Amino acid sequence: MNIKPIHSPSSCIFVLVAAIMLLGSPGFAVDKGARVKLVLQITIDQLRGDQPLLFKERFGEGGFKLLFDKGAYYANAHYSHADTETAPGHATLATGTVPARHGITNSEWYDYEKGRVVYSVEDQSSPLVDQNAVSTAGSTSSEKGRSPAHLLSTTIGDEIVISSFGKARSIAVSGKDRGAILPGGHCGKAFWLSNGKFVNSKYYNDSLPGWVEEWNRNKLADTYRNKAWTLLRDKGSYLRKDIDDRSFEGSYKHLGRTFPKSFACKDDEEFYETLLHTPVNDELVLSFAEHAIDKLALGQGESTDYLSVSFSSTDYVGHGWGIGSLEAEDNLLRVDRNLAALFSFVDKKVGLDKVLIVLSADHGVAEIAEAMQAFSIDSYRIPSKEFCASVNSRLKERFSTEHDLIKAFVYPYIYLDRKFIADGGIGAGIEVVQDAAAEIAMQYPGVAYAAGRSRIARGELPANTGYYARIVANFHPRRSGDVHVVPRQYVMFGKKRTNQPGEHGSVWSYDTYVPVAFLSAGVRPGYYLRSIDPQDIAPTIAALLGIKPPSASSGEVLKEIAD
Repeated sequence: MNIKPIHSPSSCIFVLVAAIMLLGSPGFAVDKGARVKLVLQITIDQLRGDQPLLFKERFGEGGFKLLFDKGAYYANAHYSHADTETAPGHATLATGTVPARHGITNSEWYDYEKGRVVYSVEDQSSPLVDQNAVSTAGSTSSEKGRSPAHLLSTTIGDEIVISSFGKARSIAVSGKDRGAILPGGHCGKAFWLSNGKFVNSKYYNDSLPGWVEEWNRNKLADTYRNKAWTLLRDKGSYLRKDIDDRSFEGSYKHLGRTFPKSFACKDDEEFYETLLHTPVNDELVLSFAEHAIDKLALGQGESTDYLSVSFSSTDYVGHGWGIGSLEAEDNLLRVDRNLAALFSFVDKKVGLDKVLIVLSADHGVAEIAEAMQAFSIDSYRIPSKEFCASVNSRLKERFSTEHDLIKAFVYPYIYLDRKFIADGGIGAGIEVVQDAAAEIAMQYPGVAYAAGRSRIARGELPANTGYYARIVANFHPRRSGDVHVVPRQYVMFGKKRTNQPGEHGSVWSYDTYVPVAFLSAGVRPGYYLRSIDPQDIAPTIAALLGIKPPSASSGEVLKEIAD
C-alpha cells in the first residue's frame, strides 16, 4: 500500500488542516488580567530538547512555530532525577517535584510485600471497565487494574479541581495508560488507547461515559486497515533521505526498516498494536482530545478546566527506529501538524486568548548505540540478565553462600534478598551487602557508578558531581532498591540485539534534555536560555492561575514569564 496521508478522511484532523493557515494571531502582549478558561498541558513522549530546534525551519504554520513566535520558549530544560522514563517524567510534569517526593521512581519497581515487580499505575482494586483491554507496553506486571494510587502527590489538575470546589473538569488523554493516569491525578478522568478504543478503569467510572462510547463507535482506528505509513513530504526534502535502511535499526512486527510501512495484518490485536508504534497513535489521541473538548465543552464554563494530552508516537518511533532515523524525522513533522490542528481547534472552541498552553516532554533519548559507534563513541548495551547474574554470582562467592542474594534487577535498582540477609543467612548486615554489591557492580564493564541504599538514605554521596544529586532526587525509601546503578555515557541496559534499540533512562544530558514552552495572553513571550527544570512547570501554572501548587511541589516559579 502506498497511500500518502496517514490520516483517515473521516477524521476531523483533515477538516482542520485547511484552517491552520487561518489560525488567528490573538494579541499575546502580556495581559495579566486575562482569564484562563482552559489549561492545555501537552506532553510529547521522548521529545529530546534539540529536536524542535533542529527542525525549526521545516515546520509548518500554527504548531511549534506558534510556540516559538508567540510563546515563552525554554531551550535549556533538564530533569534533575536519575531514571528518565515515561512514568517518572509524566509524574514530575504534573506534580512539580521529583520522584523522591511524588513516589513514581521508575515505570516499575520490586515490591517486597507482594514479592513481585509492580507497575507504576497498577491497582488490583480498580479493574478495567473493558476486561478485554490490553495493557500498555512497558509493564511486565500481569495486574490489569489501573489507577493513580501509587502517586503520592496531588497534580496541577487536582489543584485546579480543588480550587474550584469541584466545578472544574480535569481530563487526561494518552496512547499509554501511564501517560494519562499520572497527569490525570486523583481528581481527573483518564483515558488511554487499547485495541483501537479509549478505555479506563473503575477508579474513574463504573462504565465508560456516553461521549467516550460515541467516539469508540466510530471505529476510527479501523479506517487505517488498508493504509500505510508513507512520507508526509517529498523524500528529497528530508535531512535523512539517504538513510532509510540502516542495518542496526529495529522495527515493530511487520513494519520493517523502510518506507512505505503497511498497517495491514490478519490478527486484530497485532493490527492495533502496530498502529501504536506509528504516527497513527497520535492522530487517534488528537481526534479523541478534540472530541472531549467538543462534547464536554471544556474551557467554556464558569471554571478553569484542565486537559492533559500526552502524545506517545515519538517514543514508540524512537525506540523502534531511533531518534536519528528517517522515521523519526517524518514523525516529528506529523507531530507539528497535529499541534497546529489542535491549536486551531482550541482557538475555535475556546479562543487561544483564554487558553494556557504548556508543552514539554517526559524525557529525552540516546542515539542508537551502533549509530554512535560510527562516530567513535564507545556505545553499547549491557544485557540486563547477564549483569544481574554476574553480580549475584560474585556476591555469593564473596559471602560464601549458595543462596541467591539478588531478588530482582529493575533498572536502575538492584533489589537484595533483605529477609535472608536480616535472618543472618550470611552473617553480614544489609549495609555491608549493599556496599559489596555496589562495588561489584562498578567493576562491570559499562557501569559508571553504583551507590548503596543506606548511603543514599543518609546523604553520604559526594555532592560535587551531577549524577549524585540525581540519584538522591530519585530515591524513595519504600520503592527504591538496595543499589542504584548508573551506566556510562552512551551505554544502555537491555539486550545486545533488539527490535527496539532506541533507549533512554539515564542521568546523562541526552536523556534529561526536553523542551519547555508556555503560550498564553498572561505569559511574557521570549526565547530563554537559562537552565530550568521541568518540575518548575506545575508551580508556574499554579502561579499564573493564582492557586496553590501541588502538595509535594518543589519546583520554582518561572518568574520572567509569570511576574
